[in-house]
Amino acid sequence: MAATKPMTITLPADLLRETVRFASAEATTPNKLIEEALRQYLMSHRWQRLRQWGTDTAKQLGLKNEADLERFLARDRARPRPGLRGR
Repeated sequence: MAATKPMTITLPADLLRETVRFASAEATTPNKLIEEALRQYLMSHRWQRLRQWGTDTAKQLGLKNEADLERFLARDRARPRPGLRGR
């Protein structure tokens, strides 16, 4: 298990009450609940950035639909690669 460090956060009273109530209903602690929520938030943000990169890259390559992507990949796969003999 990774080492933990304490951190103080301030929550509005209603959000704190709901967090404590929900943690109790889920048989966990408010700390664990907030930790999991933060992990999910960060993962979601990473996926959003990755999707945006894919959208930007597709636009730069002129790919408008899945058929365009398939044609692009087929051309790329057919291109000879130096140093990759026997593949």
